[in-house]
Amino acid sequence: MLAGQEDRLTQTRPTYRFREFTAGMRDTVPMLIGAAPFGVIFGTLVTSGPLHPWHGQLMSLIVFAGSAQFIAIGLIAGHASFAVIWATTLIVNLRHVLYSATLAPHVAHLSMRWRWALGGLLTDEVFAVAWAHYRLHPPGSVGPYYFFGSGLSMYLNWQIWTLAGLVFGAAFPGLQSLGLDFAMVATFIAIVVPQLVALRYVAAAVTAGALAFFWQDWPYKLGLLGAVFVGVTVGVLLSRPGLWQRQQHPAGAGQ
Repeated sequence: MLAGQEDRLTQTRPTYRFREFTAGMRDTVPMLIGAAPFGVIFGTLVTSGPLHPWHGQLMSLIVFAGSAQFIAIGLIAGHASFAVIWATTLIVNLRHVLYSATLAPHVAHLSMRWRWALGGLLTDEVFAVAWAHYRLHPPGSVGPYYFFGSGLSMYLNWQIWTLAGLVFGAAFPGLQSLGLDFAMVATFIAIVVPQLVALRYVAAAVTAGALAFFWQDWPYKLGLLGAVFVGVTVGVLLSRPGLWQRQQHPAGAGQ
């Protein structure tokens, strides 16, 4: 009987994997729409800058990080040194450390090959989709296919729209000034707002957002990094289980 159950489970595994993979792709569709204009604008900026079009496509293929790519293009156009470009893009992408730490318990049971692959496909949008799925399941109970479907669809989407911007950028040189970048702002709003389900999340988001605004003139996007650090600190402090009890009942009170 147990052997029969194992045979049925083995037979359904490919179906389950495909279903998880396509579910990840399906749930990422709204993010794909938001990222499309961003990819087109990036391709257009490459055609008007010092890089060859194939440099821009190669950057999307290898780097696959929208904000870092935009910053790198601006620094390259300003003849910044390699060290400055490397350090600035590193700082901007440090938020991925937080994403990875959040998802780590849910992928720790996977092989190193899977973890490297999923890490290479991790973006803001993919994190939002994957985390919404993983947090409904105990750590270690979900395979990599949902995450992989979401990440691969975003990766292919970014390549397609980068290519579109490279091809049509010369024909529409003013494309980046049409306000299409608001689509990415709307996408990030859609990422953040559903996460604000507790006071600690709201406090962290408000703190980080306010400080990012006031510190936006800091060089090399250090204001953004500082705002993220302070926001995370606020969220962690408010998440400590005994914080409110200690505040309401300080040591020695009532004795």
